[in-house]
Amino acid sequence: MKKQYIYPQNMKTQLKLWFWNLRDMILLGISMTVSAILWSELGWIAPAAITVVFGFLSMRFDDFSILGYLRRAWNYFVSRQQYFEWEEK
Repeated sequence: MKKQYIYPQNMKTQLKLWFWNLRDMILLGISMTVSAILWSELGWIAPAAITVVFGFLSMRFDDFSILGYLRRAWNYFVSRQQYFEWEEK
């Protein structure tokens, strides 16, 4: 009997765990740990709030996230120069 292995399309898709990419999940885990320590020891709640906002913005639905959209909008409108060429026909 042959074993059948199911691979992602072209082996180019990113690893996902629930609604987040694996990179975002690792970042969220580290920042949640640091936020919990800062909140319990120093009473700082701002890092926990920033972590929750990042977690919400980085959620992926059908390979689309709000954070990715905001990054592309920032690049288009602010950080990268738009280049246009005009030609007469």
